[in-house]
Amino acid sequence: MIATTTIRSELDNLMKQKGWNMSNLGRTIGINVGSISSILKGNKVMSVDQVDRVTAVLSLPAGYFYENYIQESMIEATPNWRRIGPFLYRCAELNKLDCVLKTVTILLEELTYAPLLFDVANDFFKRNWNDSAAILYDNVARCEIRQHSERLAFCQYRLFTLSIGDDQIQNFEAACQFEPFVERLNEKDQLDALKDLANIYRSLRRWDKVEELAREMGRKARIQYISKHRKEERMQEDLATSLPLFVYIAYSNLLLASVWDARGDFQQALECTYAYADLSWVKETDPETLHWVELFQHWAQVNTYINKLRGGDQSVISDLVEITKGKKEIFTELLNIIEAANQYSFDIDYILDEFESQILFYERDLASDVYTRQVIPEQTARFSYELSKYYLKKAMYAEGFKYLLESMESYTAKNNSNAIIKCVGLFESFKEYARPETLIQYQRFIQIEYRL
Repeated sequence: MIATTTIRSELDNLMKQKGWNMSNLGRTIGINVGSISSILKGNKVMSVDQVDRVTAVLSLPAGYFYENYIQESMIEATPNWRRIGPFLYRCAELNKLDCVLKTVTILLEELTYAPLLFDVANDFFKRNWNDSAAILYDNVARCEIRQHSERLAFCQYRLFTLSIGDDQIQNFEAACQFEPFVERLNEKDQLDALKDLANIYRSLRRWDKVEELAREMGRKARIQYISKHRKEERMQEDLATSLPLFVYIAYSNLLLASVWDARGDFQQALECTYAYADLSWVKETDPETLHWVELFQHWAQVNTYINKLRGGDQSVISDLVEITKGKKEIFTELLNIIEAANQYSFDIDYILDEFESQILFYERDLASDVYTRQVIPEQTARFSYELSKYYLKKAMYAEGFKYLLESMESYTAKNNSNAIIKCVGLFESFKEYARPETLIQYQRFIQIEYRL
């Protein structure tokens, strides 16, 4: 599109080519003659819907005139939210990110538009128009930077959520950037933010931070839960949390159990597990509450076996395997079994045979929560590493190197240098047993990873 081309000039050219008058043009586009006349004279700005109809009549790609529209409706004319609001939605729908950014930049020359754009950003987020939502949140946050407002904190929370990806270094940086804003959020959003941050640090295996955030989440949730059940201090409906309040209390204990487990203090881990298993204090009895109570009790049963196993009690393996059967998500249980097998040198071939098809054809459903997007992928990468170690120690070299290379690939995608170094160390320990083709794959990995 030539920069000097305007929507009006294109309509003039169309009328000349077709030999149309304004009535012909109006009927074709679906705009009355009076409006067509005002548009062609430059006295009226079209709506985005009218621009789209003109674009279709001219057989041009959707959004072809949007940069012109920004010029004509926001620079040459005074911005009107009744026009610009629908235009933003259409730009986001077509993923015209340059137009979203230009529109937002112009609008925010007047700070009065910040609340409107914040509401639009929240709606974009709900519709999964994440790139457009991020542009709006970022620009609204820049306007609010000196205000120390709750809106600024919420923008930072959404930007944190949207920035989480495979690269664990970037995830760590995003967590560090967002964390100072948690206390500025309202009470209900603080709990979700603390949960999400704890899960990010859990995927990074930064246990001191997980402990700190889990304790704070549990403390805040207990205060809110007590307040909720005091008749004179009933919480307003608009402060309802995304999960039942007791879930945050129980989940804080679950996170603390994982912290103590990672530190090798299995007794402390068991005590935290018993804490979230006993939910007899929960007052609610609605179906959602009962669902979560059942989930925590199941997790507690599984994790009790896991804690005992991690402490060296091999007798619980059969119970743990029985619970794992029929589950779609098996990697957490199998990972702990394999880690214990590597630590205490016991044989689990029969277990690996039983779950062979699920291991080979494992597919993880994508989900929006941080735990599923971050903790589970970290566990599956660690699963491949532990499985490779198990096979290599048993002189099953083909299987061992297969899973070790898979682990290297997963950790490389996550930019987890410490884990990559650990994988390289394991490979080097058994390198003499690798087949020529395996060595070639390994050398290619080393050359790419270390730019050799």
